[in-house]
Amino acid sequence: MPLFLTWNLKGAMPRSVRDQLEREMESLDRQPAKIGESPRDRALRHGKLMFAKADEYLDRTDQGPLHLQDAAAAKIVEHAILFGAAERYKLFAWCIMANHVHVLLTPIWELAKVTQGLKGFTAREVNRLQDEVGRTLWMDESYDHWARDEEELLRIIVYIENNPVKAGLCEKPEDWPSSSARFRRRWHRGRMVMPDWVNQCGLAEPT
Repeated sequence: MPLFLTWNLKGAMPRSVRDQLEREMESLDRQPAKIGESPRDRALRHGKLMFAKADEYLDRTDQGPLHLQDAAAAKIVEHAILFGAAERYKLFAWCIMANHVHVLLTPIWELAKVTQGLKGFTAREVNRLQDEVGRTLWMDESYDHWARDEEELLRIIVYIENNPVKAGLCEKPEDWPSSSARFRRRWHRGRMVMPDWVNQCGLAEPT
């Protein structure tokens, strides 16, 4: 089952914003459930609403760390994501923004090993690039949501790849330089990345 993951840079979400989101979540939880809605579906709906609000903040803020605005840093993250495709996870989409990263994948390895490997490697390499060895690059927490069916998987792919457009950074998803969207002419939504295709494109170099 594909998993939608989002990692934020450390400090990208200030305490005041997190407190506001918590208050809004508490307000939602006090509202009566919709007719016929199960507790699980209600929790999922609330989680998605709060995620969308948090993501909107990250998209529009020019405050806090924006380390991944650096094209070389974004390339390190993209290469790391692609390097694990097929062996460690099935990869369906990704997008690297200035202060957060979206990935849609199905883990083959244990999920904790996948995320620790990706975040640990990219932290070391980005910090080395930016002469910030020892800096805590990523927040410990991450957002994750399992896609329940193919329809939801396709919706998540569109959401991920449209993120730069929603943020006003480009006109079309395929214009963004650090996203799976730029390969969609030869790679259909819903299909996983294949290692031979990645190698032919020269995207994933051994790490």
